[in-house]
Amino acid sequence: MTEQRTGRVQSVDRAVALLHAVAGSAPLGAPVAQLADQVGLNRATAWRLLATLQDNGLVERDPDSGRYRIGPTMAHLAASVGIAGLVRRARPVLERLCVLTGETTALAMVRPAGLTYVDEVSAPAVMTPNWLGRSAPLHATSSGKAWLAWLPEVEASGLLGPKLAGFTATTVTDPTELKAELRASRARGFFTCRGEFEEALFGVSAPILVGGRPVAVISIWGLRDRLPESRFGELGAAAIAAAAEISGSYQQPKHRETA
Repeated sequence: MTEQRTGRVQSVDRAVALLHAVAGSAPLGAPVAQLADQVGLNRATAWRLLATLQDNGLVERDPDSGRYRIGPTMAHLAASVGIAGLVRRARPVLERLCVLTGETTALAMVRPAGLTYVDEVSAPAVMTPNWLGRSAPLHATSSGKAWLAWLPEVEASGLLGPKLAGFTATTVTDPTELKAELRASRARGFFTCRGEFEEALFGVSAPILVGGRPVAVISIWGLRDRLPESRFGELGAAAIAAAAEISGSYQQPKHRETA
């Protein structure tokens, strides 16, 4: 291991660059040759660094395809991101989103026990319940679905348990039906709620992804009369753009190997 004159540890810089490259290849992942070329390393060096990252759970290698993806340890690290830092990054985005849509916007953060709403911006003329500090029922809210859809299926099933509680007539309580909805919603990029937890509340959400893993969720929600299903496409696109802006603020410049 060598140190540069700046005091930076070159091997750590290279490992971090590889982590960013792996994260950027989500959800399919990438082989070592592609990752090495992307960060300017020879394959042998990249392979050794990836093997070390894999031993520590930071990346995982698919034995069939040989592709590397972000590992489970990164999910735990992402879940420990400070609330204050994330709220600071997201607040101006929430405010612009509220002005753009005229509706309440919210930020739900991934915590060990699930999702908790940690910030909210409401238009002055809109009267809606305050969800700050409340947890999201995962299968009955758009924000909960946005998180579940990006988790490994075994992990998502463990969080939901064997039975899905019914809160309203529109709550999805069939696990097979819910899985189909999550797959379809993930493909289009946003998730919806049609009065599934509280009959009068409709909404859309999009996940904030860091390294291909969800760390938080952006939501736009309000009373059914203001958010009919005919607005879901428009609001969903706005939520996707807002979540992508926050995700982008976590990206770092790619490292190139020096001679």
